[in-house]
Amino acid sequence: MARVELESVSKSFADTTVLSGINLDIADGEFLTLVGPSGCGKSTLIRIIAGLEPQTSGQIRINGEPVDHLRPHERRVAMVFQSYALYPHMSVFANMALPLTMQRLSLWERVPLLRLFSARRRRVMPEIRREVQSVAAQLQIEPLLNRRPAQLSGGQRQRVALGRAMVRHPNAFLMDEPLSNLDAKLRVHMRSELTELHQRLKTTFIYVTHDQVEAMTMSDRVAMMDAGRILQLGTPAELYARPSNLKVAQFIGSPAINVLPVRIGDGGMVELPGSPAMIHTSLPPGSAASIGLRPEALHLLPSGSPRDGAVLNARLRRIENLGAECMLHFDLLALPGHGVIVRAASIKGLSVGEEVVLGYDIASIHLFDAKGERAEVLPISAHPAQREAATP
Repeated sequence: MARVELESVSKSFADTTVLSGINLDIADGEFLTLVGPSGCGKSTLIRIIAGLEPQTSGQIRINGEPVDHLRPHERRVAMVFQSYALYPHMSVFANMALPLTMQRLSLWERVPLLRLFSARRRRVMPEIRREVQSVAAQLQIEPLLNRRPAQLSGGQRQRVALGRAMVRHPNAFLMDEPLSNLDAKLRVHMRSELTELHQRLKTTFIYVTHDQVEAMTMSDRVAMMDAGRILQLGTPAELYARPSNLKVAQFIGSPAINVLPVRIGDGGMVELPGSPAMIHTSLPPGSAASIGLRPEALHLLPSGSPRDGAVLNARLRRIENLGAECMLHFDLLALPGHGVIVRAASIKGLSVGEEVVLGYDIASIHLFDAKGERAEVLPISAHPAQREAATP
């Protein structure tokens, strides 16, 4: 197991900066996921940790020791690639055993004809076979050891790639979008297998993905990246409940958060579209901002209920029936060109084109300034002017 530390790691290709001063401390045995849109630098970062790509500046330490001068195999980390990188002419056993034979046998002991005369090879190979079979048993691929990669399904190839990494007993596993080539059903299954594997091995996992569902379901912590920087680092729950900026809020969560433009009025009162001002902030009056509302934070108000709270008048545009729940797409009447998605358990009595009133809890609002950075909000009752007015 290993603690992996990155200090001010940067990477540039000619005049293009890919990574800008990345600082990251990954605990021993932690499952950390690097997540973000394509081109944000997450794959480059994991390749730098593996030693496959040199950084332009900064330092990488594993278990407190600098490893920048070490070659990839000397860092004792194992890389699992998106493409599996299995040798098509070799059996599953040979693919999994390759790291051990390269490590324990000399060049002439691996040459097809000369190796027949090596007494040492005859001693070492049974040990390697036992280790490969032990890992194959953990991954439930023992019956596949004599097959070639072309004879395997995508999920089986993924297990073989994992097994080849596991036989080395690395200090850390580095995984670069290993599930992206699998179909949706198999991805769900492999997510569970990877989580259980991490719990069994208790080894450091550094995982790269653009799929926020993978990041949220498997990780101890998530590092959300964009444009070569880490926007936010925290547990999946922290990124979902308190996104540090608008990009994090929009990327984390499925379906995506609803974002609506607002204006900051006098005294920092937030003017919501078509709704009474219910919150205030320290942002300067007249400035532009936006609010975020998760689809589950909105709900349909029953006919005849009071309309003096936090409400939005909307018209139902489309219904997505997912079986256990429905996604309702609404157009906002007071804000043409903008809409919201509502997660609902039922669509009973609703029809497309119907006008409804949507309610939401003030505590569920996420406020972001014009630059997209998170701003704190307070209920209107906490505003100083409101407290003075309420004082007899």
